[in-house]
Amino acid sequence: MPLADYHLSDFTAVPFTRPVYRRGSGPAVIVIHEVPGLHPLVIAFADRLVAAGFTVFMPSLFGTPGKPLTKGYAVQQILLNICIRREFHTWSGGKSSPIVDWLRALARHAHEACGGPGVGAIGMCFTGGFALAMMTEPAVIAPVLSQPSLPLRGGNKGAIDVSPAEIACARGRFEMENLSLLGLRYKSDGLVPDARFARYAYEFGDRFETVELEDADARPGTGMAPHSVLTIHLPESGPGKAAEARTIAFFRQRLGVSDAIEETIS
Repeated sequence: MPLADYHLSDFTAVPFTRPVYRRGSGPAVIVIHEVPGLHPLVIAFADRLVAAGFTVFMPSLFGTPGKPLTKGYAVQQILLNICIRREFHTWSGGKSSPIVDWLRALARHAHEACGGPGVGAIGMCFTGGFALAMMTEPAVIAPVLSQPSLPLRGGNKGAIDVSPAEIACARGRFEMENLSLLGLRYKSDGLVPDARFARYAYEFGDRFETVELEDADARPGTGMAPHSVLTIHLPESGPGKAAEARTIAFFRQRLGVSDAIEETIS
């Protein structure tokens, strides 16, 4: 069972209650799963964060925790779940999803529980932009956006799922606290167009670090166009695998974890 080593508890921050899986020791990193849910490859990435010296908090926002990924399962979650639930704003830019308030509360809880200088957060796919919107919570100091795919409309014009107030807060914190933002994508990914990453660069300048991959960098044989940088399309070696190493190094630097812990990157 991929979640057998995780402690499960419910976390409530009005109006939402969601299950959260926790494992590890050290500073906290919140792993916000991609479509279709908390599937085994997301959990495997979280396991590598645990081995690198972090406490992982993995909320389950949709889907069935631990259920393997299939195309049919993904389509079902998109059409029958994510796009019609009030927790998510999937279509229009300029605002974050209501579930982000709950994630901010989870970040405060994780920081209180684990200590350290702050909390890391990584969103993937539909949740990719959530880590940036979470920056209005002071505990969040290491945001990572992996293939941020919302909003579904306006991506080619640079739309992002963050409000102007959240952008201003993040920009101010990046400067005052000497923080930065990490973004990852495949260059060919139609869900993460050039204009979206150009918008992040416009808003945050050199505080926005990118890892942009070619199709050839993806794990072969998945039967899917390259999209999921740290899970489905993560290869065993090469630039694609280096994207994971950079993500872990980013969390280590920001959260103060020693480079002496080497279990994950080999």
